[in-house]
Amino acid sequence: MRGKYLNRSNGTKLKVIFLDLKLPKVSGLEVLQELKNHESTRKIPVVVLTSSKLEPDVEKCYELGVNSYVVKPVDFDNFMESIRQLGMYWLLINEPPKI
Repeated sequence: MRGKYLNRSNGTKLKVIFLDLKLPKVSGLEVLQELKNHESTRKIPVVVLTSSKLEPDVEKCYELGVNSYVVKPVDFDNFMESIRQLGMYWLLINEPPKI
């Protein structure tokens, strides 16, 4: 965390972070790198959910420590179903380490 969020109290422990690579002010890759560089957020699973199928994006995300890379479906109903399935897996099936 940085800027005005540097000393923010995080009372809620995150179970998973869904991250798009295409963000308005900062690259999703930069966010991923920040998450994986901080002890307090390093173990939180990060799922990249993006429209990019570019191999360099996939490779860079895994180099930075992403837990899963998912290409977003274009169709809204398929997108919603993908989110539902991803949420079910990461929140109910996956066994994460203690954070």
